[in-house]
Amino acid sequence: MRTVPIWDEPFDPNDLPDELLTAVRPYVVRGGFAHWPVVRAARQSDAALARYLTGFYNGVHVGLFQLPPEARGRAFYADEALSRFNFTRHVATLDQVLTGLLGLAATAEPPALYVGSTTVEAVLPGFLDANRLALGARDSLVSLWLGNRSRVAAHYDLPDNLAVVAAGRRRFTLFAPEQIHNLYMGPLEPTPAGQPISLVDFAAPDFERFPRFAQALQAAEVAELGPGDALFIPSMWFHHIEGLEAVNLLINAWWRQTPDHMDSPLSALQLALMTIRNLPDQERRIWQRHFQHFVFEADACTWAHVPSAARGLLELADETTSRRARAQLLSQLKR
Repeated sequence: MRTVPIWDEPFDPNDLPDELLTAVRPYVVRGGFAHWPVVRAARQSDAALARYLTGFYNGVHVGLFQLPPEARGRAFYADEALSRFNFTRHVATLDQVLTGLLGLAATAEPPALYVGSTTVEAVLPGFLDANRLALGARDSLVSLWLGNRSRVAAHYDLPDNLAVVAAGRRRFTLFAPEQIHNLYMGPLEPTPAGQPISLVDFAAPDFERFPRFAQALQAAEVAELGPGDALFIPSMWFHHIEGLEAVNLLINAWWRQTPDHMDSPLSALQLALMTIRNLPDQERRIWQRHFQHFVFEADACTWAHVPSAARGLLELADETTSRRARAQLLSQLKR
């Protein structure tokens, strides 16, 4: 597999370039955050990392995923019907998690402990003042991901993503959005964390069951990151993530390049599955043309002949128009 290209343009880590943060393909930022105090602590030892984090910790409980040793860190479904998961959910204090990770570090086949998608400022106030992500005016959500060796199935995120490895090592395997057909995505619900995931076990792919996955691998890009390295992942790129050390810490920022009032397109997909996919072929093709006209190929000519006061959603929607349309849609769905 190819490696993710490295961003080799000069930049100031306190003023990340827009060209990177709006790129349409992934880039590795090698060593771009090596100056972070948390990275320096992690390079000393896992214990030094734990001391550094607990210095900011405010005692708020965090969500904890635990997997049995036989799962080998792979968070996945527990049955063929894809109705249950192979992990259990708990709440714990961050210092309990860190103590557990340090205690399991020398275990050959430990259970997997994983704290995911936890808002940094909610549990480590002041951490981001010392370890700054300079994203300009972007309204970002900054989260931490802490655990031992783990495997997160390939999935996509709607926002753009800048992921910084603060401790340990992580391997990312990325696929462009057009590879969706070759990744054998699972159900829209239930899902381990909100998004559908690939059903392929990347450590032991079953090519008889998932033959097109071989094509996905030919198009894949891989990045292995150490402390201080970062990876920019554009919106909707699939990524499979492996934690490779006994203690791994990732800090990531998510942001969207669209206004806050825009809903998730996943809502439109779910509604389309309910209302369009099972129509007769001829009707489905007609609706395909409508979507091309009103959505995918829309421009000013689409609504130029309609008086401005009557355009509504035909024109680029603002917050007021979106709120009105959302209320109307909800009313229709309740009938």
